Amino acid sequence: MMHSVPVLLLLVASVWGDTYLHNPRGSNNRLNEQSAERQNANRLFDSQNNNRGGYNAGDSTDDAANNENQQYRMKYFQSAAAFKTFQEDGELTGEGQSYMTIEWTNQHGCGGTEDTDPHKLNCNIVLQYMCQEDSGDFEDEDIRNGQNTQTQNYNQINNLNEGRNSANQRESNSVQDNRGLHEPFKFYDNCYVRERNEGLFTADQNLQTNNLGYSSAIYTRQNPNGNRRGYECPEERDYYPYWHPSPWKDMAILVGNLSQCEYYQSESFNVHSRYECVEYFDNGETQPRAYSRWNNEQDCTENGGDWTEFFNYLEKAPALTNQQDCENEDGVNGNRYIWGRPYRELTEQCLVALEAPDCAEAPWTRDNHNGNTRGGEASRYTWTIPNFPSAQLMRCAMRLRYNISTDDYDPMNTDASQNQDVETGQQSPVQQNPYVDVGADNVALKLAINTAQYGRTFQDRSHAFQLMTRPAGLETQQIFNLNVRGKRGNIVQVYPAVEYDFIPNNLEITEGSLVHMQWTGSNRHNNNAPGGDGQTGDAGEGTGGTDRNNFVQTPNAIENYPLPFEQSNIFQNAKLHWIPYDVNGDLSPEDLAVNMASSGYYRCMSAATCGSQSVQNKNELNNLLNNAPASYEGALIEPALGEYHYMCTRNNNFSNRSQKGRLMVKPK
Repeated sequence: MMHSVPVLLLLVASVWGDTYLHNPRGSNNRLNEQSAERQNANRLFDSQNNNRGGYNAGDSTDDAANNENQQYRMKYFQSAAAFKTFQEDGELTGEGQSYMTIEWTNQHGCGGTEDTDPHKLNCNIVLQYMCQEDSGDFEDEDIRNGQNTQTQNYNQINNLNEGRNSANQRESNSVQDNRGLHEPFKFYDNCYVRERNEGLFTADQNLQTNNLGYSSAIYTRQNPNGNRRGYECPEERDYYPYWHPSPWKDMAILVGNLSQCEYYQSESFNVHSRYECVEYFDNGETQPRAYSRWNNEQDCTENGGDWTEFFNYLEKAPALTNQQDCENEDGVNGNRYIWGRPYRELTEQCLVALEAPDCAEAPWTRDNHNGNTRGGEASRYTWTIPNFPSAQLMRCAMRLRYNISTDDYDPMNTDASQNQDVETGQQSPVQQNPYVDVGADNVALKLAINTAQYGRTFQDRSHAFQLMTRPAGLETQQIFNLNVRGKRGNIVQVYPAVEYDFIPNNLEITEGSLVHMQWTGSNRHNNNAPGGDGQTGDAGEGTGGTDRNNFVQTPNAIENYPLPFEQSNIFQNAKLHWIPYDVNGDLSPEDLAVNMASSGYYRCMSAATCGSQSVQNKNELNNLLNNAPASYEGALIEPALGEYHYMCTRNNNFSNRSQKGRLMVKPK
């Protein structure tokens, strides 16, 4: 007997509304294409976006990367443990936060309420991330961008009673080290086998069945044919909060109605455990299968499975080997610990607990625009990067889901009982491309409605990035990330991506705070044919197809000439706390200025300080940065009180592009 749980489904009319991450750079399933269009819309995930847009994975040098190790992964410092200090009333205190500015655009608008700021649709934005320890490998279940644009293979299961060796062989034959991977193989394998939630509203869509003879969680109203994108589970993608475990951790949920926050925060897998049916291989082994057909407790137990509770977590705490020690450590140094089963592992362990996701009002944007908010900036959210008590380097990926709906019927009270059923005569409240009578002598008009696109979810994801432990001695200082968004080309050539700019380009901090300046770029952003609806080409300075950036101080926001070093003051008055390489002694302000002006091509002025990487010893830098690295790991500085303006010398094309920024350091 199949039991299903009705859930709230967002409903939306037939539209084509995209969403794109701009910081950190969203891939839109791109990797390293030289074309304006991506090559494979199914590489890692289902974006529902147009084929244009997205950014290539970064290159570490001035040459295009030929393998994963030559790609550049953006590096962000973790928050310090100090930021987790709690007061007795539960409010976070202390300092030591690290902040990342997340920026995106969404085509069909968002934000506002029916009462205060009416919109043409309902929406929410779900921000999530996944992390693992970065061992330096790119195989098996490691998060990676891949070396080619092909989708991971999937050798589907043919027998639910297959042996352990057969299951392992299917996975081994499927997963390719040179292809991108976010969700692991087992996540999709379980999704392919697990019966779909039959309590969901599917309108008049005909959901197909898998090769095992039933309709599983790979089939949804938005994905009735069960198309596969990477190892993403379509049911988990289309619904939030999802009712089974997932490898994603919730960062924030941005809503149009703040009254929904309590529900989303309490139901997040961050803080609310999830159950899944666990079955075992037949020969008495204790190793569980990676999959089960059963999606509810009754069917699970009636068919010999164990309905098992799993917990989401930030990372494991293996040093705390028993429940008592784990619980005794809870709250020490602001860290929270729980004793439970991590997803897909049967042994209970000590886990670093997650907090409920942030919940806030979504930025207001107008529909059919894919542009800025009313304040003149793109939609933004400031993420407080977590602290990992293990102090390990973490490799992560981020995703943004944009859910939109309308009020054509009541989503709170519409479930599977309203699905189209020819045998019983049940009519779905929405029909595919229906005809409507508007009273003009029975003249029918046709509506452009696709019921597979009612309740639409769009998505973008970042390339892999790293979270580093901050240097010793900086436990109480805040770190702000100052990055570069955009890619080469004019606005028509890059759209719906964006042109270059600093982000945030108007950063205000207090005295004693730190700024990590860093950027990434590709050597393959040529925007060649095919170009789809937009123009091809890569207007800009320097070698075609290359992203290049640098940082030089200017007198103010109006002027376009940088200050000579002798007249600049941002580096003369700053303290340098970290650079990603060793030098002989301390870097001078002039060393730091030339380092940033050359995008890291020169590390310093004198050979006595940095040897062959110095201005004194290295070949001359091209004046358009052509031989400079496409990506720059940056420096962590503590700027002094004052107001500073800066620009990029290569991309600040007067009259049509402006890559400038402002940094204001205020007294505490």
